[in-house]
Amino acid sequence: MNLVAIVGRPNVGKSTLFNRLTGTRQAIVSDEAGTTRDRQYGKVEWNSHEFSVVDTGGWVVKSDDIFEGEIRKQVSLATSEADLILFLVDVKTGITDLDEEVAKILRRSKAPVLLCVNKVDDNADRYGAPEFYALGLGDPFCISSATGSGTGDLLDLIISRLDFNKASEQQDDNIPRIAIVGRPNAGKSSLLNAFIGEERNIVTDIAGTTRDSILTLYDKFGFNFYLVDTAGIRRKNKVSEDLEFYSVMRAIRSIENSDVCILLLDATRGIEAQDMNIFQIVQKNSKSLVVAINKWDLVEDKSTEAQKHFIDTIRERMAPFSDFPIIFASALTKQRIFKVLETAKEVYLNRKRKISTSKLNEELLPLIEAFPPPSMKGKYIKIKYCSQVPDTQIPTFIFYANLPQYVKEPYRRFLENKIRERWNFTGTPINIFIRQK
Repeated sequence: MNLVAIVGRPNVGKSTLFNRLTGTRQAIVSDEAGTTRDRQYGKVEWNSHEFSVVDTGGWVVKSDDIFEGEIRKQVSLATSEADLILFLVDVKTGITDLDEEVAKILRRSKAPVLLCVNKVDDNADRYGAPEFYALGLGDPFCISSATGSGTGDLLDLIISRLDFNKASEQQDDNIPRIAIVGRPNAGKSSLLNAFIGEERNIVTDIAGTTRDSILTLYDKFGFNFYLVDTAGIRRKNKVSEDLEFYSVMRAIRSIENSDVCILLLDATRGIEAQDMNIFQIVQKNSKSLVVAINKWDLVEDKSTEAQKHFIDTIRERMAPFSDFPIIFASALTKQRIFKVLETAKEVYLNRKRKISTSKLNEELLPLIEAFPPPSMKGKYIKIKYCSQVPDTQIPTFIFYANLPQYVKEPYRRFLENKIRERWNFTGTPINIFIRQK
């Protein structure tokens, strides 16, 4: 999937534009830089096309004296990762030193750049736009992300600049695609090397559906799947390793191009904010999940109680989605690494599981009758029939009711739990829809 990055200095309206494009109010808008943390990634649908958008502003949380350095790092990373850059400037303040710094990096980059002049709230503001020709990045495009003015035309322009015909023809859709994701230093490269080992003749690299993803065909020990990797995981990048933005930008590529994600946690550090950011991207993309706790050989207390505490903490942090396998492994000693692969394969099969309509109704309708949805405004809700939708990305179930608008989230969760109790959907998300009978 195409990736569009919004870059610019603080307070030019990056989060407001992000919210406008994704049609959400996810990013928190505030005058303080760095208020957004885990919500800088979203999807945009426009004219039957879909692309991802990243708001780079959310990762600047350092003090003012190193603001410039942080922004420079992020712009450099965004240009190396994104298919298109939206460079946001503010018509009210005109060109600042920081705008010129960002423009200098963007002029050197290979990624296409759209120069967006924000806060053009009325016609009088348009007279300030020609000043931005001085940045040497082409025609300034006037928008107001607060009112939405010009954003429809901007989306048309973005769609015209992106390539939607990237899918590799060599790729077999029936072979599962498994991505290893996690923050820097969790051991992704070590795990990949442990899987592949020395017998490199049995792996073939295929350029994936995105510019930076690489699919490695893995077909030994009875397994046959693509390992989804990003070029960035294999080469050292100039960007500092501990930068949260770095790990998330890298993860987006792998996650979007996979069916199952192996989220690697570092046993010596536990679950951290960065891990949660990556988990949320996995969830937003409706990907199946296996959590692998790497470096278990370095942990002193390996008792059952310690393992249970680790598992409980992870499930608690990742709630409400908690039906996924957790495996303790070590890429270094190769302890349980093939268990990780076996589990990923099982989770992929769960993702493809189909339940017959007769079986679904036979099992679930008596339950629904015994525990119906709570009545609303004195009206009783009756669910009469259910079925699984064929050929969907993840298992999707439709329940037909007389008053679907009154069925609330807790009851949907009840239905999901009952489905999970009866059939094995471990590791994979489930969609539940209530429709008019």
